[in-house]
Amino acid sequence: MGVDSVTRIFIAGVLLLQLRRISALGVNELLYFRILSPPDIGYIFSAAPARDFGGDFTTSYDEIFLVPAEPVDGCSELKNRDQIEGQVTLLERGGCSFVRKARVVEEAGGRAVLIADDASDNDSQYLDMITDGTADRPSIPALFILGRDGMMIRRSLQSQSLPWAVISIPVNVSSLASFPLQQPPWTLW
Repeated sequence: MGVDSVTRIFIAGVLLLQLRRISALGVNELLYFRILSPPDIGYIFSAAPARDFGGDFTTSYDEIFLVPAEPVDGCSELKNRDQIEGQVTLLERGGCSFVRKARVVEEAGGRAVLIADDASDNDSQYLDMITDGTADRPSIPALFILGRDGMMIRRSLQSQSLPWAVISIPVNVSSLASFPLQQPPWTLW
């Protein structure tokens, strides 16, 4: 068995383990993104798209900024609106509905929103982000990420005094063998 075959089998096994951990999500329902910079968090992360609001990624971004929102919950006007325009925004769950968060980012000109669980020890449970009962339907992609992932991304940026990370989104997991397979060490895939 060649190296490519072993790598593909390993990747398939890793993805199968990941899918077994996800309660209600199917194989085609996860999206992946890769952090390119800073290098200490240069991993591939998984995210769950919102169930019934938000758009799909019609464009693949090879290098786009992931900007943590100020305030972190994104429930009020964003203080760093100028950094968010045209970029992907990182928010934290809580304070208002997922729909409201996506709308605030969309109004600031953001291209997509990643909402991290507010439980920083959550390293395995994805939540279904659903509408809040209003007629509001933001059109930007909205994705849920694990709390531990969100916390580690924010911690890295804060410790290095960086205003954002550089990411690629979405990442096609079937092409993972073309670059080093790097999952976060704190998350068992």
